[in-house]
Amino acid sequence: DVFLWAYQRSSERYAAVRQSLGEPDPFRLKHREALRNVVREIIRKGMSRKAAFIFIERWAIDHLEIHEQESFREIAENETLSLHEGNYARYQIKPSEFSAWQETWDI
Repeated sequence: DVFLWAYQRSSERYAAVRQSLGEPDPFRLKHREALRNVVREIIRKGMSRKAAFIFIERWAIDHLEIHEQESFREIAENETLSLHEGNYARYQIKPSEFSAWQETWDI
């Protein structure tokens, strides 16, 4: 009885979490590695905001089909703008690299 109760409760929680998360974005999934690499390069090269946005635009033009460029640019810019102490590790960035980049970001 306890096992069945716990299993049912767990499956209800899973369903609730799954519903709140929604479906994954197919575009983000397709370009997940490219987005990670672009953001990582922006940080490692210590790019300013202006330089980063130019880099993202050029990267998209050089590597993507024209109908994908705008979406990629928007997502990459948003990912870069939303970086903070709690999420930069997903880009395999060292704390020292992130700190150095933060100093140049608003220049």
